Amino acid sequence: MANHPVPASGPAPHPHPQPHPTIHPKGLFKAFAASLTGTALEWYDFAVYSAAAAVVFPIVFFPASDPLTGTILAFSTYAVGYVSRPVGGIIFGRLGDRIGRKKVLVTTLMIIGVATVLIGVLPGYASIGIVAPIILVLLRFAQGVGVGGEWGGAVLLSSEYGDPHRRGFWASAAQVGPPAGNLLANGALAVLTLALTEEQFLSFGWRIAFLVSALLVAFGLWIRLRLEDTPVFKAIQAHGEQPHAPIQEVFRKELRPLIAAILCRVGPDVLYALFTVFTLTYGIQVLGYERNQVLTAVLVGSAFQLFMIPLAGAVSDRFNRRLVYGVGAVVGAVWTFVFFGILGGNNQPMLIIGIVLGLMAHSFMYGPQAAFIVEQFSPRLRSTGSSLAYTFAGVIGGAIAPLMFTLLLSQFGTWIPVAIYVAVAAAVTLVGLALGRDNDTVEDLDYRLLLEGTGAATQPSGAAESK
Repeated sequence: MANHPVPASGPAPHPHPQPHPTIHPKGLFKAFAASLTGTALEWYDFAVYSAAAAVVFPIVFFPASDPLTGTILAFSTYAVGYVSRPVGGIIFGRLGDRIGRKKVLVTTLMIIGVATVLIGVLPGYASIGIVAPIILVLLRFAQGVGVGGEWGGAVLLSSEYGDPHRRGFWASAAQVGPPAGNLLANGALAVLTLALTEEQFLSFGWRIAFLVSALLVAFGLWIRLRLEDTPVFKAIQAHGEQPHAPIQEVFRKELRPLIAAILCRVGPDVLYALFTVFTLTYGIQVLGYERNQVLTAVLVGSAFQLFMIPLAGAVSDRFNRRLVYGVGAVVGAVWTFVFFGILGGNNQPMLIIGIVLGLMAHSFMYGPQAAFIVEQFSPRLRSTGSSLAYTFAGVIGGAIAPLMFTLLLSQFGTWIPVAIYVAVAAAVTLVGLALGRDNDTVEDLDYRLLLEGTGAATQPSGAAESK
């Protein structure tokens, strides 16, 4: 029978109680770990690349220019990683709906890992001249492409293996990646800084930080290659319902869910950029803190997030997910004003408390975020829709936020416009939540029950027409 996507305004009614499909705990925990390792690698690279772009790359890859220009050029290679993400989202999001979540995730992890390791062994300008920075830009572009395709598949891997009634918790695996990656990267950089002289670090120590990522890649591949594809995709594949043109279908049939998913990401991305990136600049240059003091506060906040993000995802399973997400957005916006207001003076305990509470508010958006975005799209188009939303929102949210904060502070000389910017971003998120829909577990249960041979329908109720 012909079916259509569930409308964005709410789940389709299902008059008969659904039996529960079999949940295999071993595969579920493997999927959780496989999802976490990929995003942890992404954010490990994010932190290591940031440190190298500021300190090492202007010397190693751009020595022909003056120091300031070299730094700008180094950070431009960093920006390339953001610009290329939508390319990865388009390519691999589409493939995730066409050939499967697992195959895409193996490919994206290989791309990210190989590019990161190659940066670690790339000869400098002194050895191969202008070819060195050109290759660096290309490798950074490849990293961005891999990252753009990684998130959507990682979220689906963990969420579609688990009970859809607990999707908030299981989908949060990918969301734990940023704090985990930040902690791993800063731990590696701290060990190298203590073990090596500055000259040794500039000579070869920074390369070790990139090469260490091979361990994360190997672990992630070991898990992902041992997993089967998700039960939901296997059912879609078994019934021949893969979309032929998933990007076109998303824009034609599920444009409202795509807009909702993009907008809901803006607030969390901006808030995270404030408390993990901008506070370093503001705390050091404006308030006079030592770099280690601010960095310690950020790391303490990241450590709290390792537990707060899954907790927030679990809470959103017990209560309305949009409500939990919305409360986090409002609290984050309000706390930003409070944070700047109480931050005067060299008071590190207050700085730590302020950043920890700010990142806790972020957790109550970020924890439910993956599940909320996945739930906006019909199962056939989830990989494409989720990947497009993630990559496009990253460009308009997190990518430009640090620059906007810096420009506002330099233009007005006060933190108030910065806090207003965060409040506007939170308002954008609330609009996205209002446009979105609540969880519909029937879509996943139908597919999984059909795969197990216990479904009575000939085609799942949430499936879109594929022909």
